[in-house]
Amino acid sequence: MTTPHERFALWRAVRTLPEFRRLLELRAVSSFGDGLFQGGLVGALLFDPERAANPWQIAGSFAALFLPYSLLGPFAGALLDRWDRRKVLIGANLARVLFILAVAFLLAFHAGAPWILLGALVANGFTRFVTSGLSAALPHVVPREQVLTMNSLATAVSAATLFFGAIFMLVPRWAFGVGDSGSSAALFMASVPVAAAWILSVRFAPHVLGPDDSARAVHGSVAYAVATGWGYGLRTAFTVPSVAGTLSGVVAHRMVFGVNTLLVLVTVRHTGSANVAGLGVAVLFAASTGIGSFLANFLTPMVVRRWSRYRTVNVALAAAAAIQLAAVGLDLPIMMMCGFLLGAAGQVVKLCADSAMQLDVDDALRGHVFTVQDALFWVAFVASITVAAAVIPVDGHSPVLVVAGTVLYLLGLAAHAAIRRGSTRPG
Repeated sequence: MTTPHERFALWRAVRTLPEFRRLLELRAVSSFGDGLFQGGLVGALLFDPERAANPWQIAGSFAALFLPYSLLGPFAGALLDRWDRRKVLIGANLARVLFILAVAFLLAFHAGAPWILLGALVANGFTRFVTSGLSAALPHVVPREQVLTMNSLATAVSAATLFFGAIFMLVPRWAFGVGDSGSSAALFMASVPVAAAWILSVRFAPHVLGPDDSARAVHGSVAYAVATGWGYGLRTAFTVPSVAGTLSGVVAHRMVFGVNTLLVLVTVRHTGSANVAGLGVAVLFAASTGIGSFLANFLTPMVVRRWSRYRTVNVALAAAAAIQLAAVGLDLPIMMMCGFLLGAAGQVVKLCADSAMQLDVDDALRGHVFTVQDALFWVAFVASITVAAAVIPVDGHSPVLVVAGTVLYLLGLAAHAAIRRGSTRPG
């Protein structure tokens, strides 16, 4: 953790960066609105007594919400490197407001789940587009030597406000009930901070967030830029060793996280825990993982300064493999602790991947790569849950899946080490 002196120095550094402060404020209100929206949506689809969802319907909801944009996002990501990112953020945040309101009205009028999922899919897509844009723009408002530290701070603020938004969702559900009325009220409330994010987007001066026009910029028509979004994004990611290496670690962690999530959910449904109900155990697991991720935001800059990004990712993945193996007994308290530690290790890898894209990728292609990372992030998660669901036993007790998670971490470590070993940049 940071010392009081380091926290004061960090705050003093933030005060000297007015454009970064604006970016931080935008990210905070945007994440709070997203937390409120996601919380209201989960309440409507999974915890509404009028919509009893079975496990396959829940899995289908995950796929419907995250896979379509994951496949289309890198095409749209080309626009982050084509148009003024300030204008893109303004337009995307305005679209978020409109679609969140549309979903809120659908809930208020008791529309069917498919229509709600469709509206939520579009709103969720614009949210992820905004997040990628904010990450791609950060190097424009922060000195190069402070990018990792300030990105870690921005990620921590985003995680905290997302959590508070999700918790605040309980207020309208308490006031208006657990049915569609409470959920729609939560979504109407979510439109307020998202509208604030739209207003905050307007405050930036034109072109202050990029993109830069360089020799590597994708020229030609907008249609050509969009059509080649996946191609340029993947090619850039694969040809920059620091990005390709860390992304292999990110993908490995997300796959293990998907497997572990399914293990916990299925296990708690078939155990009569005397202390905590099944839903409570699942919430505690998610909270422990989230706390580990949150604390890693403050730890990572110090570790990277001492070890370099390359060594930090190697140590994080090796530690994650050992931690995953420690959960092979599938004892829930041990899984909680492992979730905390794995959340921290995974976030260390994710922050190193972000800094690789922010520091080592040409700004004219940075939006491409961030949307590719977002796509891989969610495809890996959904794919691992789907594969695990095909082999997991009814009671969830599958040590083999835990060991498979360890193997995935080791494969991610091997890929990272092999790719980065051939790099001329130690990073």
